[in-house]
Amino acid sequence: MLFKRPVLDRIAAGMVTLAFRRWRRPTVRAGGTLTTPAGVLAIEAVEIVTADRVTEAEARLAGFAGRDDLLADLGPAEGELYRIAFRLQGEDPRMALRQQDDLTAEDVAALRERLDRLDRAARHGAWTRAVLRLIGAQPGTRAPELAAHFGRDTASFKTDVRKLKALGLTESLEVGYRLSPRGRALLDRIAEGPAPRS
Repeated sequence: MLFKRPVLDRIAAGMVTLAFRRWRRPTVRAGGTLTTPAGVLAIEAVEIVTADRVTEAEARLAGFAGRDDLLADLGPAEGELYRIAFRLQGEDPRMALRQQDDLTAEDVAALRERLDRLDRAARHGAWTRAVLRLIGAQPGTRAPELAAHFGRDTASFKTDVRKLKALGLTESLEVGYRLSPRGRALLDRIAEGPAPRS
């Protein structure tokens, strides 16, 4: 469940506590959590609703000026309409992890093993180091352009980058990505092969 930057800012400020999504199947559940750039959200309720039951107040709690704006943003009816209630539980733990760039030999070995496991599990072959090097060489480049560099589709490429982000190695920008301090430190320690073309 993704949020636009203005909504993320309002979640961080405690002003947005609802979301509405059209889903064939929910991607979050009550009692679970969701890690976002605004922090970790505790999911309190996930309920099917009908559009005519959405109130003006609920639309504002979802970050919209009113009900009409919310419904227009949802687009054509595909799947059920869900109302998701949440609260900000705490900071994104990845944010602190990204700043941890004083890597010990044990840290490097553990991260190498995590990257190796991701490489072994991929149907498209080893990718982790190459993607890290490309992001390091071309920060702020749009995901479709990065994906095309490897002859890959954008959706699966972005999924892979999220795996690197979960390890604290990359950060999302308004456009594209960059290496975190932790990612840069790791890349410096495991430098291998030529850097990608700029």
